[in-house]
Amino acid sequence: MSQPKTTNLVKNRRFDEGPRIGSRHVQCFLCFCCLSLCYALRVNLSVAIVAMTDSNSTDSDFETYEWDAGTRSFLLSSFFWGYIITQIPGGHIAQKYGAKTLLLIGVTLCSVLTILTPLAADIGGWKLMFALRVAQGLLQGSVHPATHAMLAKWAPVEERGALGTFCYSGSQFGTVVMLAVSGVIAQSSLGWPGIFYISGAMGFVWAICWFFFAASTPAEHKSISPEEKKMIENSLGQVDSTPKVNGPTPWIKIFTSPAFISLIVVHCTHMWGFWTLLTQIPSYMKDILGIDIKNSALLSSLPYAVMLVLSFFFIYLSKLLGKMQNISLSFSRKFFNSIGHWIPMISLIALGYVTKEHATLAVVLLTLTVGISAATYLGFQVNHIDLSPNYAGTLMGITNGSANVMSALAPLCVGLVVSDKPSVEEWRMVFFIAAGFYFFGNLLFVILGKTNVQPWNSPEDALAKRLSTIIDPEMPALLLNGGEVKPVIKENGNQ
Repeated sequence: MSQPKTTNLVKNRRFDEGPRIGSRHVQCFLCFCCLSLCYALRVNLSVAIVAMTDSNSTDSDFETYEWDAGTRSFLLSSFFWGYIITQIPGGHIAQKYGAKTLLLIGVTLCSVLTILTPLAADIGGWKLMFALRVAQGLLQGSVHPATHAMLAKWAPVEERGALGTFCYSGSQFGTVVMLAVSGVIAQSSLGWPGIFYISGAMGFVWAICWFFFAASTPAEHKSISPEEKKMIENSLGQVDSTPKVNGPTPWIKIFTSPAFISLIVVHCTHMWGFWTLLTQIPSYMKDILGIDIKNSALLSSLPYAVMLVLSFFFIYLSKLLGKMQNISLSFSRKFFNSIGHWIPMISLIALGYVTKEHATLAVVLLTLTVGISAATYLGFQVNHIDLSPNYAGTLMGITNGSANVMSALAPLCVGLVVSDKPSVEEWRMVFFIAAGFYFFGNLLFVILGKTNVQPWNSPEDALAKRLSTIIDPEMPALLLNGGEVKPVIKENGNQ
């Protein structure tokens, strides 16, 4: 069967007819702001609790509390108790009813609870504050799945990695800003309550902008240009304007998909290493190297700042690779994921051999390990959308929920390995375990990971693949990328 015309049609098909800066970028900027705000609301207690429990404070205008180390740790972990629970339901609701309303309600209510935090601490002490933080975690559990659901509808395939990285870099931006300004606010006339008042108020500012300018899909956006709308829908394979209703979630097919199983594993192993660093490295630096970085806002926020900067560098690098015709999407995903896992693996192993005399080198390695992991935004962290645009929110809810369980287990593992009188050898074992997780998770992703839309994404995709084996081998590319079926059939002389 001769196929030259079909092949040219596929190669010459362009998806960049829309504006370079358009409504899709506005949506991603709003998502960036959303994640910045959510992480600011998440980490504000980390700084505020120091001032809230400072018994040496001479400022009588703001009450302090006699909470021991156990109570403080309990409060700092309370957010994640609720956060894990709403991951999967949040993704399901976002893909069924739209991400706009879900994020608007969740973030607004979370902002209200943030403003009420000082009052809760005053009325009910740490117990009421614990309950309030759990509720905030419940409200924020849907943020990542809903953001994935937004990207699945708004990000053209060719821009998915870059736009996804930009959105999720907001988490580092919010963390850096909150760590940097919280101390200043606490020492101002607003005191530690001001940390919660200001961050909560910013939530209302974002909610107003989100209400007027956000839309769950391009079809629902009031001012998007026809050219951009067509470009996005063609790239995502939406060849008509008829609203598409997803069928029942194919749970069995999802959990028996090797590509998705590898995605769960790599997400879990990533979070093990990432949270081992963020929660335990301060103890290592203090006990082994004699550096207390918890008391240094600069050193505490430095890894996040480097991660933010490297996020934009990797976006630029991905665009350079995208211009190379021989670079496939699968190679790009696995390339960036390997950078984000195997380079930190090497630096973790090296960190285990750094002595007290080379403390500066330890800080450099720590910053490199956390910062370079930004490459994973172009790797596994957008792979959910590659596998199934229709169920991307649910997939993100599953993997992120599982990964956050690992985030809780990692510090417990460190407690089993490191004794009350820690040694270099014990911490070296901690780093080796985390490095092993990084190695195994990425290896499985490289072997089993895929970037093509899976058959269980929708019945139409599966039908397209079955028809292509009979009609034309180029058919999947056309059907899944917005091509027309009839012209191809006629050109090849087959009805």
